[in-house]
Amino acid sequence: MKIINIFKKTFKISFLTVILLELSTKISHAVCPLCIITVGAGLGLSRFLGIDDLATGVWLGGFITSFSFLSTNWLYKKEFFKKFKKIYLTLGNYFLYILLTFLPLHFAGITGHYNKIAGIDKLLIGTFVGTLVFLASIYLDKKVREKYKKQLFNYQKVVFPVSLLAILSLIFYFITR
Repeated sequence: MKIINIFKKTFKISFLTVILLELSTKISHAVCPLCIITVGAGLGLSRFLGIDDLATGVWLGGFITSFSFLSTNWLYKKEFFKKFKKIYLTLGNYFLYILLTFLPLHFAGITGHYNKIAGIDKLLIGTFVGTLVFLASIYLDKKVREKYKKQLFNYQKVVFPVSLLAILSLIFYFITR
């Protein structure tokens, strides 16, 4: 019953956030409102299914990191943003998306109150570790391409991050079960 209440609260907060975004912006959204609902609902669903927040955070970290790179590439095509270094745009996007993800979850009472390791929320730890693993997979893909002067198989750029995130999720599953 508690998990269902958390799911309902997450949905309500996400829905209200989307409504506020719609009312307060006129031109475009920094983050897709559907993404906000998806993250909140996905977290509620994963809790309902009994998936630990560490494993959920791993995928959330990978998603936020990949979305940051995607946003940076899109912004860099705009003339105004070309004066910034890509690394600064990426870091700015990353921290913006972290805030836009975790602030609604915190104010909804979903994060920051329980489910912690060493005083730090499991979802936040999982997100941080997922980010590091995603970045490591990009580095690994780059090094493999440099060594062999080509990609080893089709969709290697996708398979490396997904595989490493899945392996880390399984490790967290066995640690926390």
